Amino acid sequence: MHGMDEPTTGPGPSTDRTDYRPLQKYLRERYAEIVVLTFAQIEDLLGAALPAAARVNSTWWTNAEADGTPSLQSRAWTQAGRTATPNLRARTVTFERVAA
Repeated sequence: MHGMDEPTTGPGPSTDRTDYRPLQKYLRERYAEIVVLTFAQIEDLLGAALPAAARVNSTWWTNAEADGTPSLQSRAWTQAGRTATPNLRARTVTFERVAA
C-alpha cells in the first residue's frame, strides 16, 4: 500500500526520489531565525547526494516548479516555515524563518 508521503517512482517532471523529510525535521527543530547549512551538511541529513542541479542552478532552490506546483525539495523548508537562499559559490544554503 502506498502512502501519500512516499516518493513517486513513475515518470514525471522530476526524477529526484530523495526523501527530504529529514531536512524538514531538522529545520523545524531549530530555534534560530536563520540556519545556514553547507551542501555536505544537507547531504548528511538526507543520507543521499543532492542532485547536480542543486549545485549549479539556483532555481532548484525556488519554491515551485516551472508549472507553479511546489517542488518536492521545497516542501522540506516551506513546511518547516522557512525560505531557502542558496550561495552556489560557497556551497551553502541559508534557511530563513518566514514571518508569521
